[in-house]
Amino acid sequence: MSFFISDAAAAAGSSAQGSNPYSLVIMLVVFGLIFYFMILRPQQKRSKEHKKLMDSIGKGDEVLTTGGLVGRVTKVADTGYIAIALNDTNEVIIKRDFVAAVLPKGTMKAL
Repeated sequence: MSFFISDAAAAAGSSAQGSNPYSLVIMLVVFGLIFYFMILRPQQKRSKEHKKLMDSIGKGDEVLTTGGLVGRVTKVADTGYIAIALNDTNEVIIKRDFVAAVLPKGTMKAL
């Protein structure tokens, strides 16, 4: 076993661990803060913005769904569903959660 661990390092034992017993706790707190500010906080902001977007959808808005459909909102139900007219003859009903963006007026005619 002395091939992998030198005798001097093995004899040192506990003195090689470090002198500050709180260093592990401080390191965990720092990693927790990094995790919060880099991952959780931006995700919460995006979620809040998407919820605000879904609440602002009204009749006549042109929307883009997560499935790639572009249409005009014809009916908004209180149950969380909206009806979207894709053209003059086709209309689909989707959950309000699947709206990716509200497009500027006239986008459908430009396509």
